[in-house]
Amino acid sequence: MKIYTDISQFTPLKKAVVTIGTFDGVHIGHQELLRKLRESAKSIGAETVILTFFPHPRMIIHPEDQGIRLINTVKEKTELLEAIGIDHLIITPFTRDFSNLSPEEYIEEILVKRIGTTKISIGYDHRFGKDRAGSVADLNKLAPKFGYEVEVIPEQDIQQAAVSSTRIRQALLAGDIASATELLGHTFSLEGRVIRGDQIGRTLGYPTANLYIEEPYKLIPADGIYSAHTYVEDIKYEGMAYIGHRPTVNGMSRNIEINIFDFDEEIYGQIIRIDFDAFIRPDQKFNSLEELTVQLGLDKIASLACLARHK
Repeated sequence: MKIYTDISQFTPLKKAVVTIGTFDGVHIGHQELLRKLRESAKSIGAETVILTFFPHPRMIIHPEDQGIRLINTVKEKTELLEAIGIDHLIITPFTRDFSNLSPEEYIEEILVKRIGTTKISIGYDHRFGKDRAGSVADLNKLAPKFGYEVEVIPEQDIQQAAVSSTRIRQALLAGDIASATELLGHTFSLEGRVIRGDQIGRTLGYPTANLYIEEPYKLIPADGIYSAHTYVEDIKYEGMAYIGHRPTVNGMSRNIEINIFDFDEEIYGQIIRIDFDAFIRPDQKFNSLEELTVQLGLDKIASLACLARHK
């Protein structure tokens, strides 16, 4: 897959089958839509193109809204789309100037001149252009003029995809990893840089790697303990993850930590990934560090049992 961080980098194709969207999660609904996109392109000897935007349009149009949380970072979404087999991914910056294009300018300048669209596969309710004035009706109206075909994705398919993204976010925020994994069709991950903590876990016999997540918009699951896999330099390890404020030691900030089983290496500064396997228990305050240590032993047993079941 070829990746472009601005549409100006893209060389128009002779035949392009295009779809547009955020594709947050690249979940089972998205996967089905993209499977159909690939089939459509193959039938006419065309290449597949996804046009997506970053920052997310809501971040630009409503900068006061700091609450947006996405299932994927740009990097994660790119890797998932590449695995599906899309030919071209255009991640173009969503700017005020871009949002001010009229519907016809958007179609002519972006879809036709910049991409070389032969066919556009688009949701029935897709809106584009200044004030979101453009619609499928505009695409159909201008299709004869610019020589492209419009394929409208049915309401049922679009609603399924939209509901799936919403349900996945809700599931993760509730700690329901099982439902999120089922809807995603893959594991939910967090990737971050290992930073120094206060090393309390080490004194308890359960040393943890503390993660710093650089992207403020990345959704973080509910507080608690999770069974998880960790990737350190592409090597997979079993472990248990913790998200929470460490109430037993009166912690002030929300931490993301991973106790990697059978691992004793210095990895400060490294980028690692946590794949969430199952929810073990909610976060809770214990009366002493001794009580916490006993519970961590039980958590490890429970985590190993979950990881064994899901192999």
